[in-house]
Amino acid sequence: MPLQNRVDPYGAIHAVPERGLFTGNRGIIHDPETKTLLKKRWALPAWIICVCDYQGRRREPMGRNRQVDGKGGGKAGWTELFFLDQPTALAAGHRPCFFCQRARASEFLRCFGKAFGIAEPRAPQLDARLHKERFASARKPLPPIPAEEIARLPDGAMVDIGGKPFALRDGGLLGWSFAGYDRPVSMSAATRGGASVALITPPTAVAALAAGFTPVWHASAGNG
Repeated sequence: MPLQNRVDPYGAIHAVPERGLFTGNRGIIHDPETKTLLKKRWALPAWIICVCDYQGRRREPMGRNRQVDGKGGGKAGWTELFFLDQPTALAAGHRPCFFCQRARASEFLRCFGKAFGIAEPRAPQLDARLHKERFASARKPLPPIPAEEIARLPDGAMVDIGGKPFALRDGGLLGWSFAGYDRPVSMSAATRGGASVALITPPTAVAALAAGFTPVWHASAGNG
């Protein structure tokens, strides 16, 4: 039975077979004895995106991975969460990890600083903004936007249309699922009938995308 550690664009955590391209965490939010989530859904304001393969290290998902005397098997380490791809993780409010993908994390931070005119941006500044904006931690309704504003969003941003998540890429909208993306549809087709539109990706992450950060997509999104 799959563990409850797969994250959707809204930041909710599910138990589904599909794992995705990236892992990440929000701190320790699981019980290693039962391998189930605690009631809390985050322990830190820094929600990060990690690569699944780093220097050959192996972890037991939702197990005891905190190092003790240089060895695993001690206390519960951070709770491994999984994402279809980076647009999904960014929509959920995560950002690249400075430990396992420092270059990508530095680029995201640079784009954040560029977007908001911050000469020397710091990760805690970024995390604080994201924590106030992300749907899963702010617990605010998704901000509605006029349908015509979708065309002005950068590639990699995700929107909710009629209760379903879509990712913007190359002028089209890709319907999202844990297994991958659907064929692209036009904005007029997706919003036909006056379906409500809301922004899923936190505005700070949208600004970083607009400032030049290029996310890694799942293969089902095509080559662009």
